Amino acid sequence: MMKILFGMTFAIALVLVLTATGLWAAGADEGSTAAAAEREMVLDPSTGKMVEAPRYGGTFTYAVNFPEPGHIDLWWGHLFGTYVPGVLEKPSIANWAIDRNEWRMNTANTPLWTLTGALAESWATPDDTTIVLNIRKGVHWHDKPPMNGREFTADDMVFNYHRLLGLGSGFTERSPTLGDLGAVPIESITASDKWTVVIKLERPYLFALRPILDWVTLFMYPPEVIKEHGDAKDWRNLVGTGPFMLTDYVEGSSITFIKNPDYWGYDEKYSQNRLPYADKVTNLIILEEATLMAALRSGTIDYRGYAGGNQINSLDQAESLEKTNPEIAQWPLLERSNHSFGVNVNKPPLNDIRVRKALQMALDLETFNANFFKGRANWTPAGQVGNTHKGFYIPFDEWPEEVKKGYMYDPEGAEKLLDEAGYPRGADGIRFKTSFLPHPAQNLSYYELAIAYFAEIGVDVDIQIVTTAERSARLSQPTADSFELRSSTAGKHYFGVFLLSEHYTGHRWNPAAVSDPDFDAIIDALRLTNDLEEYQRLFREADMYMIERHWTIWGPDAPAFNATQPWVKGYNGESLLGQHQRLPLIARLWIDQELKEAMGH
Repeated sequence: MMKILFGMTFAIALVLVLTATGLWAAGADEGSTAAAAEREMVLDPSTGKMVEAPRYGGTFTYAVNFPEPGHIDLWWGHLFGTYVPGVLEKPSIANWAIDRNEWRMNTANTPLWTLTGALAESWATPDDTTIVLNIRKGVHWHDKPPMNGREFTADDMVFNYHRLLGLGSGFTERSPTLGDLGAVPIESITASDKWTVVIKLERPYLFALRPILDWVTLFMYPPEVIKEHGDAKDWRNLVGTGPFMLTDYVEGSSITFIKNPDYWGYDEKYSQNRLPYADKVTNLIILEEATLMAALRSGTIDYRGYAGGNQINSLDQAESLEKTNPEIAQWPLLERSNHSFGVNVNKPPLNDIRVRKALQMALDLETFNANFFKGRANWTPAGQVGNTHKGFYIPFDEWPEEVKKGYMYDPEGAEKLLDEAGYPRGADGIRFKTSFLPHPAQNLSYYELAIAYFAEIGVDVDIQIVTTAERSARLSQPTADSFELRSSTAGKHYFGVFLLSEHYTGHRWNPAAVSDPDFDAIIDALRLTNDLEEYQRLFREADMYMIERHWTIWGPDAPAFNATQPWVKGYNGESLLGQHQRLPLIARLWIDQELKEAMGH
């Protein structure tokens, strides 16, 4: 059993030992030792524990392990969102002070009830087709041309909604990244005065408020920059209202942010403390997994986790790290199954449901969990909707018996299905050959094991290693030749109709090129209903529709891990403060400089 959260205990013990023995690092003195022993303690309202009081200063360093997007304009794609949150802000943000027993903040799903005001101080729904956003007064753009510190107003927010949705301010084309926000039937968005935004809906829409407040690409860009340059792609032009300012970008190496000295925001836990705590944040770009783990072990980075989009996904790595560096705290999180297969339903032989079903039945999920995942995964089959969404999914125990059988380990039954589908074993024992397109950031070891199970039923799978860019290009152009099998996800613990709509005909991210009018009809009805019970019923129906047709081959849902050095303070395993709200999380953490120096860093 791993010693999760061992790092904090170790850090306290280390300070006590070093203080008692005098074994401080070079440069430390008795004054700093005494200061450490006399630190003020405060109550953390989110955990109910006494902790060291926050302190200002220092540099916070983390890393990302995926290539730079080439630009930072979220209008073009949400994958560019690593570098703008914390510089740019949204109408809302998750409440950092919320009781962690009520919400742990360690998945990408941020429920509506957890959101509090950011650029919109508050909001109201005076009727079922009107949403009013009350803009926070006293918020200023960074003191950088062309914004020069001017005050943020309702017109700025309207401009950004118009740009994303193509609803005005000179914009008629919708962003391709709208997802759930694009599904909201918005009629108009206007500023009724300097501090009020009024959103009118064409009809009542049950889940309008959350995407309107916190959609993944809904960061407020500076209108003057867009008007001057036509877009916000160049990082040098980025001006925001957030706690940090982007000051440097070295391609393939690092991104640097410095503290915004005029930031409007205060720590939700300690209302007298203006954010951020760190003077500087350095984002290292480290693509190689071994190099990234070495950076964590050596103390080069303070944090590895979802705030950088690169948590530790391998249990073997997590256990190895615990053995070599027990002082590093590891924080488990469940986001989704990252061990599933996407299927191209248009390419033989995978266009035959019997073949897809056979591949699922070839996998011994329970054994995978016991051995590969060391008993820590949830191997029980699921669809696209994770088991945290009560009322929105059908538990496996309640699936029809015939559907259950298609998800249980039965290699003999799998071989029978392949015979029936017209794929007998050849003289070499192989029924057919196919290919697999992995994602560079996902755990290839699991997929290699699963592919070995496919070989047992006579299916020979060739692994095609390609660059992230090439993979994305192939998947964004859904044709019969885009891929055959690909690494994919399922059982997601975050929420939205987008969990289901990947396979909607014509959807911008439908790499399997599914076109099923019956499925589309369910999604259409889902988007139209304003009744919660009917919405949940349709959600369950759509999820089961995909489950029955094996559009995804399920793999176990195993925990990943965020990791923090013992000198990182204020952290309790959180991942996001809303969709893509990564850097705002770091704005609320601080570095114990004395401890870091005492440990030789």
